[in-house]
Amino acid sequence: MSVASFDSTKDFVSEILKEIGQGKTQLPDFQRGWVWDDDHIRDLLASIAQSFPIGAVMTLQTGGADVSFKPRPIEGANEALQLQERDPETLILDGQQRLTSLFQALETGRPVSTKDNKGKKIRRWYYFDMKRCVADDPEFEEAILSIPEDKKLMRNFGRDIALDLSTREQEYQNDMFPAHLLLHADDWMEGYIDFWQMNRDKWNLYKQFNNEVIKAFGRYQVPVIELGKETLKEAVCIVFEKVNSGGVSLTVFELLTASFAADDFQLREDWERREETLKDGYPVLRGMDSTLFLQALALLATRNREKGAVSCKRKDILRLRTAEYTTWADRVQDGFAQAARFLHRQKIFHARDLPYRTQLVPLAAILADLGADAAAEGTNQKLTRWYWCGVLGEMYGGTTETRFANDFLDVTRWVRGEAEAVRTIQEANFQANRLLTLRTRISAAYKGIHALLMRDGSRDFRTGDPIEDQTFFEDSIDIHHIFPQSWCKKQDIDSNIYNSIVNKTAISARTNRSIGGRAPAEYLRTLQRNADIAETSMDDILASHRICAQALRTDDFARFFASRAESLLQCIETVIGHQVLREEGLFRLEAPMEDYDDGPKDWDEND
Repeated sequence: MSVASFDSTKDFVSEILKEIGQGKTQLPDFQRGWVWDDDHIRDLLASIAQSFPIGAVMTLQTGGADVSFKPRPIEGANEALQLQERDPETLILDGQQRLTSLFQALETGRPVSTKDNKGKKIRRWYYFDMKRCVADDPEFEEAILSIPEDKKLMRNFGRDIALDLSTREQEYQNDMFPAHLLLHADDWMEGYIDFWQMNRDKWNLYKQFNNEVIKAFGRYQVPVIELGKETLKEAVCIVFEKVNSGGVSLTVFELLTASFAADDFQLREDWERREETLKDGYPVLRGMDSTLFLQALALLATRNREKGAVSCKRKDILRLRTAEYTTWADRVQDGFAQAARFLHRQKIFHARDLPYRTQLVPLAAILADLGADAAAEGTNQKLTRWYWCGVLGEMYGGTTETRFANDFLDVTRWVRGEAEAVRTIQEANFQANRLLTLRTRISAAYKGIHALLMRDGSRDFRTGDPIEDQTFFEDSIDIHHIFPQSWCKKQDIDSNIYNSIVNKTAISARTNRSIGGRAPAEYLRTLQRNADIAETSMDDILASHRICAQALRTDDFARFFASRAESLLQCIETVIGHQVLREEGLFRLEAPMEDYDDGPKDWDEND
């Protein structure tokens, strides 16, 4: 992709500000608001007064075929000049803060709306102390004054007036030149000379100030890099991110919002309505954002284009047209709602337990494309296998846009009988030793295995209730140790072993408190007695977690560990449809633990 042509030149600040006032130069609507504070503005004025560089400005010619952004005037332009709505010739990509500061301080004839160094909103006039400006080795930080809106500088906690510039005569009297007249100084100069009745010292003061400061503003130029109208939208996004690297990066959503606004379509308002509906209705979707929604929509839109390659990369999203968005948005929203219901069937209820947020993109697009056909049992089985291959094969941990497109095409064709193979299913591979390095919920496979256990009917140790939606939320179901940490430490068991997923399962917070740090044989007896659970029933409950009851009843950690690891591998094999290769003696505790010390340490779980 080429950024297209650009020109580099220099323009007078006075001309740039004039074109801003005429509406010829505006901002693209994706630009954030003006945020510079009082100190920044004074520093900027001081730099120009001393002919110091203030950096280049980057602009974009309007009228291109690929780029059409809704423009908006620089803050203060409409208010000060009653600017009539017009199409700009140029948009500012970089330099908004500097140009807005200069426009408000030099052109509007109104106090500048800014903020102090504590973030409090204030309105200020700026004045140049002429005597200080022309002194030997002038300190412009002291020579440029920030004066309140009423033009009275107070002292003694607001009781006394330190400086009053509220009339033109008081400006003359105090030799204070207003910044908003630096580019229009003639009238003020004539009034100043008349006020001092042609006093030679005052005339010399003004002439020196005019030569050293006023003319500095009049002849000041800034480098301008202008991107041509043929520049692609994606290039604008890249350029904007590069030149604004010190601030908040521009998102593809913001750029598309500005583009759609040119068609009088408010993308942000539309998305916020859809976002509220999805996140209020489905807690599992509370981690999704506008980019995921647009990626899913781009998959459908690009597939629908004649001879269009299916893709959802940034350039594809930026090429979306308003009509394409409105065509597919409702179906994509329904696809995400169906995805949430699918995840609930997999016992994934909340955003924090979602293995891969990114896998929502192809899942929602697939379900949106299949529509009513997605409800068929055979389809659900295929989707389930694909989904778990993506999770347990850890296929969505890196660059994913290509996989989004491949999965969208592969799965929809597979379901419709148009293809036999799904690349994610073929490539999925779970290593048996991965169980030893899964220790925290930052891993997708870690979260996935616990969801699988809940899906396959795991029941709470104390109540015996299946972990369904109601118990998940009302009973604070979470992941806890089976052999408690404190017990394991006393037995001198390696922390990498007892913190691995093999020694963890999902139970309620109340059950976990009743377990405490006691040995399994002891806490099982207590649970059975207090909850009036028969031993055979407790064995069934433990079996629902893939736990060997006899190993717990005898506090045999080694037997428990080997048995449960094997049972978890069998569970994984069933759901992904592939055999998991084992290494001889992998889960025997005498195996050297340095072989398995490549995963994250335990986090803040209980016990």
